[in-house]
Amino acid sequence: MRRTRRRGLIAAASAAAIAVGGVAVGMTAASADEAGCEVDYQVTAEWSGGFNADVAITNLGDPLDGWELEWDFPGGQRVTNAWNATAEQSGVRVSAVDAGYNGRLASNGATSFGFTGTFDESSGNTAPGSFALNGAECTGETEPVPTDPPTDVPSEEPTDPDEGGGGQNEWNPPSHLEQPLDEVWAHVEDTYPSDFRNFGWDQVMATGGTINYCVRWDSRNTASASLRDDIEAKLQEQYDLWFDQMAGWNDWPFDRIEVDVVGWAAYDRNLLQWSDDSLDVYIGDIREDAPQCAEDCGRFFHQDGNYPNCPGGYDHHYDQSLWLTEGMGGGAGGDWGQRMGQEYFVDSLHSAQVTIYLHELGHTFGLDDFYDWTPTGQCCFIMNAGSSSTITEFDYWMLRDWWRHLKSRYEL
Repeated sequence: MRRTRRRGLIAAASAAAIAVGGVAVGMTAASADEAGCEVDYQVTAEWSGGFNADVAITNLGDPLDGWELEWDFPGGQRVTNAWNATAEQSGVRVSAVDAGYNGRLASNGATSFGFTGTFDESSGNTAPGSFALNGAECTGETEPVPTDPPTDVPSEEPTDPDEGGGGQNEWNPPSHLEQPLDEVWAHVEDTYPSDFRNFGWDQVMATGGTINYCVRWDSRNTASASLRDDIEAKLQEQYDLWFDQMAGWNDWPFDRIEVDVVGWAAYDRNLLQWSDDSLDVYIGDIREDAPQCAEDCGRFFHQDGNYPNCPGGYDHHYDQSLWLTEGMGGGAGGDWGQRMGQEYFVDSLHSAQVTIYLHELGHTFGLDDFYDWTPTGQCCFIMNAGSSSTITEFDYWMLRDWWRHLKSRYEL
């Protein structure tokens, strides 16, 4: 099985780099011998007088036991609700403190939180220009901490460094997650047939650590070559967000799942504005009122992994479809792939976490919906649709729990 270099959860961004919908900045922290981090601030949704934002922190220095992120809003914005952190605001100054379970950040470790806010439309919704982590202003460099570090940084009791981390094989989630995880798995056993063999897990193990995609361009809008490439890159990035948390854990055999787009399907060839033959292109095969990639090449239709009638053979097969439908709200996901609005996905290419896609990808790997119940003590996580725009600690542990229960079928 192919092993590749593990990549960090959030790609590094240069100091004060501005992206559409957000700002990425580097900073130093004052809670370790060597400190440094990067923050990716993204406005993920905006409406009249209100908005949602995601804040992703990557620790570039020594491990942290507790963190506090501070910033000033330049336009008079106000935080009204936060998840995965406790946020307070005084004037323009906002302070976000870890939620306990995400307070420990290893070197090159990452965490994220989100919030809902309000803003005055006459002043705009400009992103913060700088941040401070544990009292130290942004520098974009890893450097020794000040000799007089702050003393009011919230902290947790030190935890076992192997608790939930890479390389550990015991089932040892944080104590406050044990009961809700047990409840979720009991629900899984009541919901899914035990003999189903086409979860995302089965696909990845069959391919040796890769996922091939075919894009169903269910739209009359055109797609450029650069958009084609950006979509492939975003799929890889979003897979990394889920599976960087699996690397080295409980016999998971891959450092990274490699994602490749091998084909596109469209209503008309003129909609796909590239002339090279780097991808397979399927035109005019309409199924479910949408362009369909060749069934002869699709794993959903050939779950034995054999594709005798696929032009180009195995190398041109696809494991999942990304079905992008013009004008669609919401999404759907399963072993066949993920479906959502074409405009939504394209507009989210500059967002750190594409919420609907990440939710639907969770379904591909078996994670359930929570329409009519919530596990004890858990209100806000990405698989509980609409409650969190980012993957949370609870989501990661549900993913690990699936692998814990399924890995025996692969004789590991």
